[in-house]
Amino acid sequence: MNKHSLSPLSGAVSGSAAVPVAWLELLAGFVLLTGLLAGLHLMRGWPLTSGGLALAVYAGMAGLVGRHWPQPRRGLGPANRVTLLRGVLVAVLAGALAGFPVLGPQAEWLAAFALVALTLDGIDGWAARRWDCASDFGARFDMELDAFLILVLCGLLLMLGKAGAWVLAIGAMRYVFVAAMTVWRWLDAPLPPSGRRKLVCVWQVASLLICLLPQVGAGLASGLLGIALLLLTWSFAVDVRCLYRHRASCDV
Repeated sequence: MNKHSLSPLSGAVSGSAAVPVAWLELLAGFVLLTGLLAGLHLMRGWPLTSGGLALAVYAGMAGLVGRHWPQPRRGLGPANRVTLLRGVLVAVLAGALAGFPVLGPQAEWLAAFALVALTLDGIDGWAARRWDCASDFGARFDMELDAFLILVLCGLLLMLGKAGAWVLAIGAMRYVFVAAMTVWRWLDAPLPPSGRRKLVCVWQVASLLICLLPQVGAGLASGLLGIALLLLTWSFAVDVRCLYRHRASCDV
């Protein structure tokens, strides 16, 4: 039995639906995002430019998911639905980049959306284990959304004046690493799990979230983010060194 057949809704609906279930789920995310943006515009005065960018970001994400999801008629499954919901929030945060300086005084809302998105990051893993629906696609979807969220948070901190343009290096480093794989193929070799990598990731994400809070000034934010950048640079350097030497394990 395929793991994704255990997903609620998908087994019952996919056999009779004319439209692939996964597409309907992506459309539901678009509707949810539209309603959320409308509420933010009416109640919080979020600019229409923010809504337009958020919808464009979601459309790009949905297009990639629809293209690469291997079984569209069976639906995304519980874990990927949680990740998709997180994608809606990430799209809102990305759209906020087009809303400055109007959104400058609403940093607490940005921090709240970021906190919920990061919380959902743990829930999708639990859902994958609970319904036994883990997949390579789900792991990649989660990882790419994490990377994009970090880049967006760096952009928001720049727009809020919490740090200089150097903060974008935190979010861009992973994309530079991926781009380098096209030149140096040995960078694409798998790395073993690393406690060091997890600790650096936790510091990075926690620093980004804390620095979004209005109570955190530019001085403290620059310090926390500077440490995050140094740790991230060190961690990437260790991994590159391990890959270059073709080590069987890189326990650092």
